[in-house]
Amino acid sequence: MIKNKYLTQIEETLNLYFGKKAPAMPENIKELIVKYSPYLTAIALIFSIPTLLFALGVSRAFMPLAYAGGYRPGFSISLIISLFAMILEAMALPGLFKRTKNSWEYMFYASLLMIISYIFDFNLGSLIIGGAISFYILFQIKSYFKN
Repeated sequence: MIKNKYLTQIEETLNLYFGKKAPAMPENIKELIVKYSPYLTAIALIFSIPTLLFALGVSRAFMPLAYAGGYRPGFSISLIISLFAMILEAMALPGLFKRTKNSWEYMFYASLLMIISYIFDFNLGSLIIGGAISFYILFQIKSYFKN
C-alpha cells in the first residue's frame, strides 16, 4: 500500500504519543487483543450490517407503510465515511488472522475515518474517548503485526 506523506506523519505522531509515551499495556493483554481481535471485528461487522442497511434505506423495501409519515432516510457524509471505514475493516479481516502489517494499516485508516465521521456528527465524546482508546490499543499492539 502506498502511503501519503501526511498519513505517514499522522501515524508517526500518534505512535509517539500512544505507542511510546503512553503507559505500556501488559504483554498478556496485548496477546489477548491480538488473538481475539479478528473474531471481535468479524462479529462487529456482522452486527453492523442491519444498521447499515437501515441507514441506507434498504428497510424501506420491506416496510413500505413505516414511511407513510414522510420520513425518508438519507445519506449523510458521516454515513458514507462510516461505510468506507467498515469496508477497510472487512479488508483487514483476513490479515488480522495472519497478523500482517497491511491489516494493521487498514484498521488504522478505518480508525482515522471514524474520527472524521465523529467530527461531521459533532460527536465530541466519541471523538475524544473513542479515538483515544482505539489509537491506544492500535499502537500498543502494532509490534505484533509483521509483513
